[in-house]
Amino acid sequence: MVLSVNDSVKLFRNSAPYINSHRGKTFVLMFGGEAVEEAHFANIISDIALLNSLGVRLVLVHGARPQIDQREALRNRPLRFHNEIRITDKETIESVKDAAGSVRSQVEALLTMGLANSPMHGAQIRVCSGNLVVAMPIGVKGGVDYELTGLVRRIDVNGLNDHLNDGSIVLLGPMGYSSTGEVFNLSHEDVATQTAIQLKADKLIIFTEAEGLLNEEGALVRNLDRRRLQAMLDNPHYRPQANVLNAIANSLDAGVGRCHCVSYRQDGALLQELFTRDGAGTLISQVYYEQLRQANIEDVGGILQLINPLEEKGVLVKRSRELLESEIHKFTVIERDGMVIACAALYPYVDEGMGELACVVTHKDYQGSNRGERMMNEIIAQAKSLGLQKIFVLTTVTGHWFREQGFLPSTVDELPEGKKRLYNYQRNSKVLIMNI
Repeated sequence: MVLSVNDSVKLFRNSAPYINSHRGKTFVLMFGGEAVEEAHFANIISDIALLNSLGVRLVLVHGARPQIDQREALRNRPLRFHNEIRITDKETIESVKDAAGSVRSQVEALLTMGLANSPMHGAQIRVCSGNLVVAMPIGVKGGVDYELTGLVRRIDVNGLNDHLNDGSIVLLGPMGYSSTGEVFNLSHEDVATQTAIQLKADKLIIFTEAEGLLNEEGALVRNLDRRRLQAMLDNPHYRPQANVLNAIANSLDAGVGRCHCVSYRQDGALLQELFTRDGAGTLISQVYYEQLRQANIEDVGGILQLINPLEEKGVLVKRSRELLESEIHKFTVIERDGMVIACAALYPYVDEGMGELACVVTHKDYQGSNRGERMMNEIIAQAKSLGLQKIFVLTTVTGHWFREQGFLPSTVDELPEGKKRLYNYQRNSKVLIMNI
């Protein structure tokens, strides 16, 4: 798809808030050896280099499982696993070193590439790695000795920060080192999780084969909170994804702000996920990042931006900033990633057991996803809590939508006395009422 100049400008402008918010933040990016073998892996590295140029502090953690398997096969050695964990003996650790070193060299080469016709021309990126992961053996479990398969004991956070503060990208592999001079085979999920936790990273970004986390029907789950993530962990259907799901859960529980799952098969998925409002994969946070909540004074500007176009068209009665500020406690909003994308207000007439549902607006880019119904149901719940028996609306152009929601046509005479006196006969708004 070729973007027009106007589309390109709009895209760049819309990405500006994200460029500003990501600058100076620390992201840990995790990808397995499968991603390295993808045809457009070089494009992923170019996108990572772009993040670096925009001031994002980056730690890359790579795996090497398929590469280890290939080397074991070349040596005619059987693959040894127990409970889906590789048993690493002295011969296998040589395959691990070989495979991890090969992947590291490939990533470093791509990050160094600076041909004039490449996206990274002139980038001059420094890549640092080393003995930054201290490991310990898994030991013997259930009578099985895992030998040189290990776990992360600690991350050299000071060393990592020294490299990151210098503007370098830090590259970590699936190996760790002990104080006794041993090399251990680690899962890259463990390395990435512990790095994100101990570094207090702002994000853990995981590259997966699928476009993100999928539900049982195979559809992409775009947003997930910790509670729904636990439901996936408890569901046997998601057992093949257990390593990824546990990495996310452990990171969130330890204070990592957000986790993302994006596809290494979808070209540009990383940038789309980080620099567009709807993203490309799955965003997982402690709480759902699209929140329905009571409005506060800081939402006034966002609500005005939402309702001004409809006021200009005469669909809504114009509200001044001063009026909106004085009535902000009556409003409920849906906030998506810091932006007010829907609002509605409840004006109660308690003595007459009625309430007005007013200013129901959804941003044009987010219509068609039941947010209007969600907002209306919240207002109805608020009205019931106040002991109201009826909700009414005055509308000039959206009467059909309210009728679909259960409102019935009525007359001005059925309105509360206070509203009757304010009724604008010149606007000739239709009156609809719902018993709640």
